Amino acid sequence: MTIPARPGAGRPVSRPVADDPLAPLLDLPGVRDAAEGARAGIDRLLRHRLMRNRSAEVSTESALRGARASAALEGVDVPLAELRAGRVEDPVVQGALRTSAALGSMQDTWSRAPGQVLARLHVLAAADLTDRAALGRPGAHAGPRLGALFPLVTGDTTVPAVVLAALVHGELAAVAPFGTADGVVARAAARLTGITRGLDPKAVSVPEVGFAELGREEYARALAGYRSGQPDGVAGWLVHCALATEHGALEGLAVAEALLRG
Repeated sequence: MTIPARPGAGRPVSRPVADDPLAPLLDLPGVRDAAEGARAGIDRLLRHRLMRNRSAEVSTESALRGARASAALEGVDVPLAELRAGRVEDPVVQGALRTSAALGSMQDTWSRAPGQVLARLHVLAAADLTDRAALGRPGAHAGPRLGALFPLVTGDTTVPAVVLAALVHGELAAVAPFGTADGVVARAAARLTGITRGLDPKAVSVPEVGFAELGREEYARALAGYRSGQPDGVAGWLVHCALATEHGALEGLAVAEALLRG
């Protein structure tokens, strides 16, 4: 399982964006510094010597660890060794594995048709958790929020990719458009945003592990703050996501070092 980057993929060239609706997010308390810390952590990972010719190996392990951590955030925590051996049949874990493995094939579509990608992610994440007829179909309650989110995904912005990924994550987790596996879908969409926006074009960090290391209770608390819509709550969520990204970069470094040691 891997999340291969597109051939020749790199960081998109930043362009001035008039009246960027996301720009004020950087002025919220702690957000700018946290975003810079996350960027520095990812850059350190991308400079690791293994990235020159073995990044796909790191991406493969990253996808596995990310799926495990995403399932753990849903309350299903399984040993990595059992997951690696293929001995885990839990439907939440299997859904997380399927979504993680499919991200590489969704990179081009995400920036053009995010609704289509979200539907596919839900089909993969919730295949064994809900009725077939409900797969990939967001509820009517989610329409306005998704309608506002999609232009942010497809458009240009001046804010760092980690901030946009946190916004995608927060919106999807808060609105819970599908009613099942929404957390897994939200984290997959956030990771996809980081990949396609040039934060981690090689898909070698493991942000899901970062969230798991910070703790489920802290994750829920930060998400509740975002859901409140209050500036301090939104800031807290964005900082939380940036810290998790920084932790995820360290996990990627650990994977790279383990591969070097054989």
